[in-house]
Amino acid sequence: MLQPLTLGLLAALVGFASSFAVVLAGLAAVGASPAQAASGLAALCLAMGGLGVLFSLRLRMPVSIAWSTPGAALLATGVGVPEGGFPAAVGAFLLCGALIVAAGLFRPLARAVGRIPAPLAAAMLAGVLLDLCLAPVRAVAEVPVLAAPAVLAWAVMLRVARLWAVPAAVAVAALGIALGPGLPAGVAPGLPSLEFVVPTFEVQALLGIGVPLFLVTMASQNLPGYAVLRANGYAPPLSPILVGTGVVSAATAPLGALPVNLAAITAALCAGPEAHADPARRWVAALVAGCGYLSLFFLAGAAAALVAAAPPVLIQAVAGLALLGALASALGAALAREDVRLPAIVTFVTAASGLSLGGIGAAFWGLLAGGALLALLRPAPSTA
Repeated sequence: MLQPLTLGLLAALVGFASSFAVVLAGLAAVGASPAQAASGLAALCLAMGGLGVLFSLRLRMPVSIAWSTPGAALLATGVGVPEGGFPAAVGAFLLCGALIVAAGLFRPLARAVGRIPAPLAAAMLAGVLLDLCLAPVRAVAEVPVLAAPAVLAWAVMLRVARLWAVPAAVAVAALGIALGPGLPAGVAPGLPSLEFVVPTFEVQALLGIGVPLFLVTMASQNLPGYAVLRANGYAPPLSPILVGTGVVSAATAPLGALPVNLAAITAALCAGPEAHADPARRWVAALVAGCGYLSLFFLAGAAAALVAAAPPVLIQAVAGLALLGALASALGAALAREDVRLPAIVTFVTAASGLSLGGIGAAFWGLLAGGALLALLRPAPSTA
């Protein structure tokens, strides 16, 4: 019984420590104040933990729930503060939650997202991640005393214990901040408070944030997360999971929270043989991970204080280190098929360009451009 307990705690700790900086950077990029970002992070811990416990107990399967790290990266890299500020971003989060519910209730919508060519979806994700993954290089040039030790710790831990590479970088960066600049005046790592934001609905934010956030969450989190479960011999009903995560995402959006979704990386930990030799007992690992996320609620204030104390480029660097593996996987998937390679590259460069037309961000236009080129280059059906 010890094995699923330790793996569940490991999944929660690694899931939180490896990407909380991405979440906070994404929320700040769309206009959240430090208190609102801390509220969003705390609400995400409650949402992930509560749903993880519920699904694990109800289904007796290792169903792990996570925040949308690619979605947070989308916000952090070029979307910008929308017209209407953070309340407009919250309105877009609400739309994303509603679309996830719709995908669970109306299977054609989920199938339509699933029909987005995988290379184009991967190329869009790679384009979104690229700028943030360049941040470690920029940080070493701008704040070498703080950034270089964090990058070195990450590299060493990749060799020693890969799962702990990003948490080690976070720990070294936090130590550098504590020994160096310290916390700014008025910032203290206290318990988080949940702050309600009245959402507003701006067309530009809904199209530029809400729709791409839904597509990235479905294509880069929910579908791969379900595939991980299937690969390990589990076939949970997808519709209730989508509806549940969508409803909770919409409910927590006014607290500043991003959407939640099926986990992929932590799901591989909880659903694999490392969690337990008996597949029927592995759900305990996901249950413990959910309880771990509920406990990590109390660290959201400290995490936000750490981010407030750090130079922005250093937080971006830690987030970039966390996303390098995702960038490598996305680029590999985008370029794997020669017949779709050129449309995928068009999607990638457009999504990475920072383009904004009519207030709608580059991720949306990248997918549109790549899809249009793919349709143009597709051979005409034979009439013979």
